Amino acid sequence: MTPAITAAMVARSRRVAEPRWSRDGRFLAWVDAFAGRSDIVVAAADQSTPARVVTADAPAKSVAAYGGGVFDWAPDGSLVYATASGELAVVARDGSPSRLLTREGVASAPAVSVDGTRVAVVIERPDSCDIAVVPFDGSAWPIKVSHDADYAFDPSWSPDGRRVVWQEWDFPDMPWDGSRIAMATLDGPRPEEPVRVLTARSGSSASQPRYSFDGAQLAWVSDETGFENVWVGRWDGSKASPAAREDSEHAQPTWGPGQRSWAWAPDGRAVAVCRNDAGFGRLVVHPVGRGKAREVAPGWHVALDWSPRGILAVRSAPDLPDEVAVIDPASGAGRGVARGPVGGFEEARLPEPEAVTWKGADKATVHGLLWPGRRGQAGRGGKPPLLVVIHGGPTGQATAGFSARIAFFRDRGWTVLTPNYRGSTGHGRAYAQALRGRWGELDVDDTAAGIRHAVDRGWCDRERVAVMGGSAGGFTTLLLCALHGDLVAAAVDLYGVTDLFHLLEVTHRFESRYLDHIVGVLPGDAARFRERSPVTHAGRIRVPLLVFQGDEDVAVPKSQADLLVEELTRNGVDVEYQVYEGEGHGWSSPDTIQDELTRTEAFLARHVLRR
Repeated sequence: MTPAITAAMVARSRRVAEPRWSRDGRFLAWVDAFAGRSDIVVAAADQSTPARVVTADAPAKSVAAYGGGVFDWAPDGSLVYATASGELAVVARDGSPSRLLTREGVASAPAVSVDGTRVAVVIERPDSCDIAVVPFDGSAWPIKVSHDADYAFDPSWSPDGRRVVWQEWDFPDMPWDGSRIAMATLDGPRPEEPVRVLTARSGSSASQPRYSFDGAQLAWVSDETGFENVWVGRWDGSKASPAAREDSEHAQPTWGPGQRSWAWAPDGRAVAVCRNDAGFGRLVVHPVGRGKAREVAPGWHVALDWSPRGILAVRSAPDLPDEVAVIDPASGAGRGVARGPVGGFEEARLPEPEAVTWKGADKATVHGLLWPGRRGQAGRGGKPPLLVVIHGGPTGQATAGFSARIAFFRDRGWTVLTPNYRGSTGHGRAYAQALRGRWGELDVDDTAAGIRHAVDRGWCDRERVAVMGGSAGGFTTLLLCALHGDLVAAAVDLYGVTDLFHLLEVTHRFESRYLDHIVGVLPGDAARFRERSPVTHAGRIRVPLLVFQGDEDVAVPKSQADLLVEELTRNGVDVEYQVYEGEGHGWSSPDTIQDELTRTEAFLARHVLRR
């Protein structure tokens, strides 16, 4: 039977992201990304005029890996946005030529004051990342308002224009390890008093601060109770408590600026959140104060913005490809505005996965999602092949949203298991922090236990199991091949980490201290770095391996893959190595995506399906 999903369909799909209402609610805008370029699209809320791209001259910054925080509306109906080349620019709603507000550093996450006179923005340089304020008319250079934190993201204004709040953190923490909300009070463009830290509880994170529309309340996301919940306090952050204390997550890890996993109701009496229950999303409205939470709609709803016209979001579900939609907060009914994936994915009938658990080597519970194959390819006992897809991060999560790649492989008869090993998000802070000092050990053991569980439960043919992962997922994939090669028939590594010593020397600043928590600190933990590096165990790998790498990757540079492939080739391992010119940490070119999927399909058919 001819597959319903082709590699070209996956490759030609666009991405829609970060929808926002204009200040008067008459227009909406979103980011449309395709073939390595991101543009801002503007449409009339009443559909009276067609949608149009307004960033023809200077494309917007990426919303791919480490990207986000692209634009904000100004009160006059223009848009302030971060360009692909790093400047902050203003463009009219009709797409007239843009003008620049900044020229130095890399700008992101602009926030325009309510009166339209100033813009708060993240400015990142090779050795710093700060919050700055620049006049909207470009009459002065940006002035730094944050203090000496190593990183600061996502500024937001109070309605009176006197205060800016943001998220910040210091090395060696990543934002999900420990971060805080800070505030500056301004007299014109300059801080009026020293920066105030509003949340500083050790061993917790805080992100996404935003004021209610009347400025009386400030809310943010915190994991102080053990799960990422929205907290609401007074304007200065005092007297704060969870809007709803529940064992579900209201946000995802801060891998870049611009996350909007929650939104204020226009009257300030409720917040909308995308509730994450072990990977399954639900749009939920929580009253501020007393009252019962109300589920509005099933499925993943991200990049939330709420106006009297409704809740704007990017929504998706296994059977609903990603789309910008306006959702009625009362009924849950939604109207699609713009779609990312091309047509035809509905034919694959991607079902909702099953939430599964198994026991790790230490008998602790491990989570995952199981996607049954559309058409089983008979092996011994008529059981299907299993593709284990390992998420990146490692602080990440496999979720039950739409996935073009899972649809592609499931359509070819694969049952897909997506493990959420300990260290993954979506199951509370303790579960995510369990990976401290144990990356390259716990993730590997938990995934191996998941494969054994899948075999024992009869979900798959034990002789036809393949493993695939990118970045941190590639790292785990390689160690599985080395340490548990008896479980794997073939593996695919996409820009995976291979040498932890070398990674510290070459990775970008954002992750430059990531390994302090999840592996250790040199020189004292050198033995652990050596033992956890896949290149150390290259001599034990006998599994056929397909390696993909971009030659412009700054997070996991090409030299990482070169080291491993050289060792495997010397050892006579069946390894295929494909380097894509001009690609970074993840693919942007449709030709690259199509080629990678085509090569992967052929590789897995040769080494797994024909066994």
